[in-house]
Amino acid sequence: MNIENQQRNPVLLIHGIDDTEAVFHKMRAYLIQRGLSVHTLNLVPNNGDVGLDELAKQVVDYITATFGSEQHLDLVGFSMGGIVSRYYVQRLGGINRVQRFITISSPHHGTVVAYASRRTGCVQMRPDSIFLKDLNSDAVILAQLDFTSIWTPYDLMIVPANSSQMSVGREVIVPVPLHPWMLTDSRSLAVVTAALAEPIKLKNPVSSQNDC
Repeated sequence: MNIENQQRNPVLLIHGIDDTEAVFHKMRAYLIQRGLSVHTLNLVPNNGDVGLDELAKQVVDYITATFGSEQHLDLVGFSMGGIVSRYYVQRLGGINRVQRFITISSPHHGTVVAYASRRTGCVQMRPDSIFLKDLNSDAVILAQLDFTSIWTPYDLMIVPANSSQMSVGREVIVPVPLHPWMLTDSRSLAVVTAALAEPIKLKNPVSSQNDC
């Protein structure tokens, strides 16, 4: 999709559990080729040892160090990275900076796969966890952004797969057979590009919990 005439923001990509920024190699190149400024960071540790709320603070630090205080941005979170990004948006003031927000195969309502580990971040991604219940209690705040949730019904990491659905924003189903392919399949790349070309929503600044 041609986004030459659309308002562009820098795009920040947030990876999932056990991943690094390298997982976005194809998507990053694809978006850069279309004229976007694309940024990535490595969340440390990436294995669930610390809470997603702690990882979200790394997102705050990166944004503060990389962008001017008045710079708006677009945020794309994959899998766990979508939940980390939501915490940043809903709890750490990101609602006032992010204009387009995309999650890709994120366990918004938990995944039973998270029961395989007792690590803090994994416990937070279990269905009906206190952490997710809190985030979902005011998920309506995401309606102030241009929010898109992308997911596949064949996901074996997000179980049930429809945990990636949200009651706000736009939903796009991309029927790829494997969780990681959501970052490389041409259909996913096209959907992300289109979402990043959506007109900016006008909104009044709001405060969220623990606003920074």
